[in-house]
Amino acid sequence: MNLLLDTHVFIWAITDAPTLTGRARDAIIDGNNVVFVSAATAWEIAIKKSIGKLHMPTDDYFDALARHRFTPLDITAEHALHLASLPLLHKDPFDRILVAQAQVENLTLVTRDSRILTYDVRLIVA
Repeated sequence: MNLLLDTHVFIWAITDAPTLTGRARDAIIDGNNVVFVSAATAWEIAIKKSIGKLHMPTDDYFDALARHRFTPLDITAEHALHLASLPLLHKDPFDRILVAQAQVENLTLVTRDSRILTYDVRLIVA
């Protein structure tokens, strides 16, 4: 299975937070799965750090990707243009691009965001 982690799930996964569900944790650590982390996650982390809402050192981002064998996923024009076909069920641009990436790339999105759950995308609730 190919997974795409929402930002909060990425942070929970790299910090081994007990808030992750067993199903999500098992899917993330399953060596048969490829786990993607969107460039949108790096962007969201940088913004939250700059406004004081997150205290994770941004230097740790690339180390965490390598340490956990997560695969970076760039945002492409195809992902961005796919946003036009998504219903406006959720206004958060980071979450919307993750939904678009999951749909375009045929990925299972791992999230706990209830607003994302309303989209037509394969999900694992974190």
